[in-house]
Amino acid sequence: MSDRNQQFSPEQSDLLMQLLAARRDVRGNRFLPDELAQQDIDQILKAALHAPSVGFSQPWEFVLVKQAGSRRQIAESFFQENDKALELFRAGSYDAAKLEQYQALKLEGIVEAPLNIAVFYNPKKGPVLGQTSMPEMGRYSVVCAVQNMWLMARSLNIGMGWVSILDPDKVKTILNAPQDRELVAYLCVGKVDKFYDQPELEALGWEERKEKQQVVLAEAYQSE
Repeated sequence: MSDRNQQFSPEQSDLLMQLLAARRDVRGNRFLPDELAQQDIDQILKAALHAPSVGFSQPWEFVLVKQAGSRRQIAESFFQENDKALELFRAGSYDAAKLEQYQALKLEGIVEAPLNIAVFYNPKKGPVLGQTSMPEMGRYSVVCAVQNMWLMARSLNIGMGWVSILDPDKVKTILNAPQDRELVAYLCVGKVDKFYDQPELEALGWEERKEKQQVVLAEAYQSE
């Protein structure tokens, strides 16, 4: 084990902030069909393996999905679930303009991206250090790995999109995942024709970015 106390410069810190600010959730209409270099895929996975995990549990597994048949089956699950989501929005308080905007959004790139990565949570048997009071910390550790992948991909000028409008059980069946595995993320990965200057949903006015004063509190929540 090295005892090197590695330090970073302000310029490196600024570069990290640039990467954080430039990360984007990429949609299918931005992906190019170009195959990714294996060294780039390896770099993205290496970043995942260096993510923090509670109790050093490292409870993640990654399925690289390239076969067109598998991706088409998973895309079909998306379309089915997206139809259900649209009905929920119709039943909610969204007006006609918002519903039209939702229908126009390209929310996935399962077929368009040359690589899909299914990220699974593999729970350990028995108690895990740091998870005895909050067992969900294992799943949160997997999310940390996804964030690492996203940032590394962006640093390589590779796009990544997280598809959450899926039936996780259908994805597990298609990918022959063991019963105890839990799908945490389904990622579309590939080169893109452009990166937006700001998140697409922010640019479209779907939601507004929250300011620090809206989400940072001093000491405790105030009484209602």
